[in-house]
Amino acid sequence: MKQPDSSEARQVDDLIIGTGQAGKPLAGALAEAGRRVVIIERDRVGGTCVIRGCTPTKTMVASARIAHLARRAGDFGVRTGAVSVDMAAVRERKRGIVDDWSAGSRKGLERHDTLELVEGEASFDGMRTVRVLGDGGEVGRFEAERIFINTGGRPRIPELPGLDSIPFLNSTSIMELAEVPEHLVVLGGGFIGLEFGQMFRRFGSEVTVLERGERLADREDPDVTEAIQELLEDEGIRVRTGVTAERVDRDGRAGVKVFLAGSDEPVVGSHLLLAAGRVPNTDLLDLPATGLEVDDEGYVPVNDRLETPVPGIWALGDVAGSPPFTHMAYDDYRVVRENLLGGGEASTSGRIPTYTVFLDPQLGRVGMTEREARDAGQDIRVAHMPMSRVARAIETDETRGLMKAVVDADSDQILGVAILGVEGGEIAATLQVAMMGAVPWTALRDTPIAHPTLAESLNNLFMSLD
Repeated sequence: MKQPDSSEARQVDDLIIGTGQAGKPLAGALAEAGRRVVIIERDRVGGTCVIRGCTPTKTMVASARIAHLARRAGDFGVRTGAVSVDMAAVRERKRGIVDDWSAGSRKGLERHDTLELVEGEASFDGMRTVRVLGDGGEVGRFEAERIFINTGGRPRIPELPGLDSIPFLNSTSIMELAEVPEHLVVLGGGFIGLEFGQMFRRFGSEVTVLERGERLADREDPDVTEAIQELLEDEGIRVRTGVTAERVDRDGRAGVKVFLAGSDEPVVGSHLLLAAGRVPNTDLLDLPATGLEVDDEGYVPVNDRLETPVPGIWALGDVAGSPPFTHMAYDDYRVVRENLLGGGEASTSGRIPTYTVFLDPQLGRVGMTEREARDAGQDIRVAHMPMSRVARAIETDETRGLMKAVVDADSDQILGVAILGVEGGEIAATLQVAMMGAVPWTALRDTPIAHPTLAESLNNLFMSLD
């Protein structure tokens, strides 16, 4: 690709740092409106979701599910032989899909005449000036009327003595393994650690999850986290909660030893996955050159229109502290697009939080948890039903998990749902639409939903409130 002259700052209308799920569509929308746009990317086009997040992980989750179902074939009266996993082939399948998505994203940018993709590391060189460094030095400098930061985040590396002496894995590097680990130790019982833990257990690894909190995935209600732990342990994953890693060291025989506070017996494994959360990519941007200051965790402060305190600079997606999900970053784009190009008054306020955790079965979540509703002083009722009472789940022998809904006792409005069950994310989306349309729970109880579908179980879930 043609690179700009670096001798002086080039004037452009809009400059976007990062080609993630907010930055890329925003660049296209601004270019379609006739703006002169530069978008800067230091890695591959597509951002975290396409390159090392949603796309590759869910591709590998699919491979792990096939291995799991093949081992369960006898439960359905189907005879198969021994099941083994070719990790290198799983990796190549994942790489191929990522390559296709990234190439498609790149082509989407290149089709705009007034949009230029510049590759390199961006940092501010003044309030409206950004310099870009490549492998050979400075690639160019740009001065823009408006600047949009969409740099995403990266895995957090905890301060743990001994890490510098062992070859640990994170959520990116673990997907590049060519062989199945003998024993994977996962440090962190949040969603990322649990997805990878179940995935590699199904690939054939022994797996131990170490969580310092008293519960896995503790943003969820206790009954939901208990069900998650139960289904993971049913698959042979060892879960230890309430434990704190003090240090790690090499183990001459097996690979790595994790020493826990208050215990003389270390956890020994062949591989260590660090799943201790994520941090925003703001440290290399030199934000003080603009007058911007990040918060204590490194996020760029924004208002509900995603404007920073510095006029003419916006931040979108993970780096702005938005909920760390692709669909929320894309909604950030919609807010900014509407305000800049549609003359609207769009806002991030009032968005219904929603996400799906791609365990198997999935956890689909929308709105408030029971704990959040009670803490807010809401007068609520709770509908609860195990998946073992869902006809379609029984027919497909996928009965693990539960369905739960929190409703307002006075208005009958649905406040939040948790669907831990087969295709839980899809069922939760149905309830999200109902919440957006202010449909009361009584309507879902009485709607004749096609039989035998998973969504039909919403009839029975809400009947439990009668």
